[in-house]
Amino acid sequence: MAVRPIVRSDHDALNRLHREVGWPERSPAGWRWLESNPAREALDAPAGWVITDEHDRPAAMLGNFVQRFQHGSRTLYGATGFSIIVPPSRKGASRPLIRAFLKQSGLFARYTFNANARSAPLYGLFGLRPWPGQTHALKLSWTTDRLACIGGRVLRTLLGGISAETAARLGEQLMNPRVFGRHVLTLPDGVSVLRDLSDASAYGDFWRRLSKEDRLLADRSPATLRWRLSDPDLTLPPVMLTCMRGGAVVGLAMAQITKTSLIEPPCLDIVDLIALETDQDALPLLTRALIANARAMGAAKVRLQMTTPRLLEALGDLTQSARREGGWGHCHAIVDDPALAEAWAPTPFDGDYGICLRNPPAPTVRRRSTALAASRGRAAKA
Repeated sequence: MAVRPIVRSDHDALNRLHREVGWPERSPAGWRWLESNPAREALDAPAGWVITDEHDRPAAMLGNFVQRFQHGSRTLYGATGFSIIVPPSRKGASRPLIRAFLKQSGLFARYTFNANARSAPLYGLFGLRPWPGQTHALKLSWTTDRLACIGGRVLRTLLGGISAETAARLGEQLMNPRVFGRHVLTLPDGVSVLRDLSDASAYGDFWRRLSKEDRLLADRSPATLRWRLSDPDLTLPPVMLTCMRGGAVVGLAMAQITKTSLIEPPCLDIVDLIALETDQDALPLLTRALIANARAMGAAKVRLQMTTPRLLEALGDLTQSARREGGWGHCHAIVDDPALAEAWAPTPFDGDYGICLRNPPAPTVRRRSTALAASRGRAAKA
């Protein structure tokens, strides 16, 4: 099977592959934004790889999301594979794609923190180990709208075996109109909305203090967050909360309203949750603030897609009230230096969640999609 890097003319074909499995597509501007990732450009790394057909058209794919990391004075790079899409007609194509991903040079780690239950067993064949060892299969969630969650479970039971095409004809289900409404957050003392991401801001000072600590951290500099927030396919900006003490930022929570599929209710996914080592008690404070506001924002639950032993300890009693999700090894990694693996306690920010989570479709898009589905239904009956 021929493998080559993704090129810009592939984008329509990549969207077709996403559409066939019911995963979110990107606009032309969204694909260009993903290509403009400063960390990827620094290494001149591919945006991903494709298996091609006899006409050099993409028939299977694997995306490559490179991130910059800081460990004291050292700048390092890691990469996560995302959107591994292999149609049944290309069975076995995942192997050469994963090999291409793993052969990259200049990286301290190659990993995925977002493997689904079907693909998870595959990674061990290539030397990726379930990691972190104690929490690689654990996700946490806190229910904020029980009826909406029950509705999602009922639809999954009734429609769980349907194809992506059939789901598309059904249209968007369980969408909460509050998602695109105006929200005034109710926040505890010491927690505020982050609005200033300039280099000289209080957040910039927080990143400078954070990056000097003796741990391995994905780059959360103001410049990197500004790039993340410039994604043209975001239908809603993420919620960004900071814990402030003595006029200084000591902790950050970033969460995104998502809708995992057409038949799921909206969810508030925690994309990042981090604090200074001296202020780890900021983490449960920020998490509780998200949980307290989620229902008013239209979210049926708050979800933390990946955890580490360090984060579980910091969250304390919140872990007892959470529902355990996952159950399969969704986190796998190769970390070349054991000392770096010891220093790294990743959050979902380190994975592909910020770029792969499905955004709730804006009202105009939903109306257009519903009309298209109805016209297809009429044509099928004619």
